[in-house]
Amino acid sequence: MRLIAGLGNPGRPYVDSRHNIGFSLVKYLAGRHKGSFKKEDSIAAFSAKIKIGRETVVLAMPVTFMNLSGTAVGALLKKYRLNPGRLLVVCDDLDLGLGRIKLRGSGSSGGHRGLESVIVNLASRNFDRLRLGIGRPPQGIEPAEYVLEAFTRKEKEIIGVLIERAAVCCESWVNNGLTETMNIFNKRSV
Repeated sequence: MRLIAGLGNPGRPYVDSRHNIGFSLVKYLAGRHKGSFKKEDSIAAFSAKIKIGRETVVLAMPVTFMNLSGTAVGALLKKYRLNPGRLLVVCDDLDLGLGRIKLRGSGSSGGHRGLESVIVNLASRNFDRLRLGIGRPPQGIEPAEYVLEAFTRKEKEIIGVLIERAAVCCESWVNNGLTETMNIFNKRSV
């Protein structure tokens, strides 16, 4: 069994925001594999169980705000008796160009508060993460404001391709492991 946790903010105002691209990806994966989300008992998250190849995968969306995501992720790992090596956290990344993806194993949060929360709650950096590029804000717009805005119509076309490519990346991560998947998906082309 594996856990793929998409990070985002709960609530209507954030549904299509750049910060919620992790939610968008796990929802897409659930639809692609005929899974449906339900509220986890006593855990601040929604989850869906799917099969990718022969592996059962729990898709999760913490319903805490981004900077508290680690609480739900830690509780889900405990519930399903998984170690951090079976976890893939999906989040937005300002430092990646729009439409790019980057998969990696252990590392720092890179300033992402959701990742930092997961690191703190697990007391470990040894989990995989998939960063989805949302690009830098235009001059004059603060990053904290930018990540909470919706994608523009033009950006949504790029994001549609990104989500599909990221879903295939997640499927490869489940079926082929981190190293092989990184070799395929961490190339510069979109």
